[in-house]
Amino acid sequence: MKATAKNGLNRKHWFGYMFGDWGGCMTFALMASIFSIYCTNVLGIDPTVMGVLTVVWTIWDAVNDPMMGALMDKAFARRQNKRGKFRPWLLRATPLLAVTAIALWTVPTFLEGIPLLVALFSFKILYEGAYTMFNIPMGSLLSAMSTNDAERASLSSARGVGSMLGNMIPGMVGPVIIGMFGENTSTGYTITGVACAIVGFVICLLHYVFTEERTVVAAEAKPDDIKVSDIFTVLKENRAFVALCIHGICICTMQYLTDNISMYMYSAVYNDVTYKTLAAALSAPFMAGAMILVPFLCRKMGLEKVIRISLLIGGAICTALFAMHLVMDVGPLVHGVILGIGTGFAMVSIQMQWGLVGEAIDYNEFLTGKRTEGSIYGTFNLSRRIGQTVGLGISFFALDWVGYVPKLDVQSAATIFGFKILCVLVPAVFILGSWAAFRFVWNITPAIRAKMAEAKADAAETDR
Repeated sequence: MKATAKNGLNRKHWFGYMFGDWGGCMTFALMASIFSIYCTNVLGIDPTVMGVLTVVWTIWDAVNDPMMGALMDKAFARRQNKRGKFRPWLLRATPLLAVTAIALWTVPTFLEGIPLLVALFSFKILYEGAYTMFNIPMGSLLSAMSTNDAERASLSSARGVGSMLGNMIPGMVGPVIIGMFGENTSTGYTITGVACAIVGFVICLLHYVFTEERTVVAAEAKPDDIKVSDIFTVLKENRAFVALCIHGICICTMQYLTDNISMYMYSAVYNDVTYKTLAAALSAPFMAGAMILVPFLCRKMGLEKVIRISLLIGGAICTALFAMHLVMDVGPLVHGVILGIGTGFAMVSIQMQWGLVGEAIDYNEFLTGKRTEGSIYGTFNLSRRIGQTVGLGISFFALDWVGYVPKLDVQSAATIFGFKILCVLVPAVFILGSWAAFRFVWNITPAIRAKMAEAKADAAETDR
């Protein structure tokens, strides 16, 4: 499967790609920040039941993500859609994503008992399916829009900015709205969910309008060349991709565990969820500075090295914060800002990982002769969903482990200490696990890059 590039990467492409994660995260960020407390404290669902539902949702993702990616690869190989390989799927998924998100945050609030569980389960399944249909082509576009490391770094930065905005806006505004109406009533959650769905819908449409697929797959690619089972060959032969999957599990476990437990931390330990918004606002300048600085560092040091260093620093900061909790009373803003900076360093890896996914796709084409962005990105997305599930699963089951009692004015000392472990120490361990994946498993060296470039040049010369 051969590919050629057309036109040049410009500012419109950069902003267009930024809108993708911004729009998608407007609803998906709520899954990490307020969905759990919405289910347990508003809908009244037992945490253990939520843990079981989360496992079932993950099994669905285990089928949904790789299958969707392979479907996109095979569909394009069969029909060669002139609008591109991935962008048509964005247009199909965007309205579905908005409608299912709105249903998820509204319909269950009118129900009780078994009908409530059925509605919650069904709309979450539909929402996750719509998000996968949007997220896989959006993520795969990076490889289809870029032709070299500099362009990958630029588009990774664009996606990082979009992700920051898409996560920060719901994360800052949501707790304020919920606090206004009461954290144990449905009104604030419903307003937040519906508003984010509508705003996300508009931004996702902008993503479709301002992007362009610049890497054109040659017409000789055949549907029979693309097999779902190819991903097992990728996992066997492509160590770089394996490293990315380990990283995806670890970093998403950290992200979702921290975001989810933070709501309980501010509610149960500090007795005010609005501190989460204040802490996010205070740490925001650091995140903004990182978004500006990191692409320049990547040009000088390389994506993989910048990611490794940022993960190591982030893990050290979170470990130091837990040590502070052991020896002193840490105020809510001090806790939030230090945790925000520590996880912010770790989140640099999420900001810039997409360039490495593009490199792993090129490496896989070098190894196998097949360019299957959809299948590879879908499987990588599955690893991230596994991490999401582990993070949320730990959160749900740990509520019972630490003895959390919803709506209790003062939690026990053991419960408070348990939240400190879950919110600070456990994420630090997973951050360092992600660092280890790049330190000991990732294997694309400068020598391998040179061979890949030589093979690409030979292929281009043959096409002439």
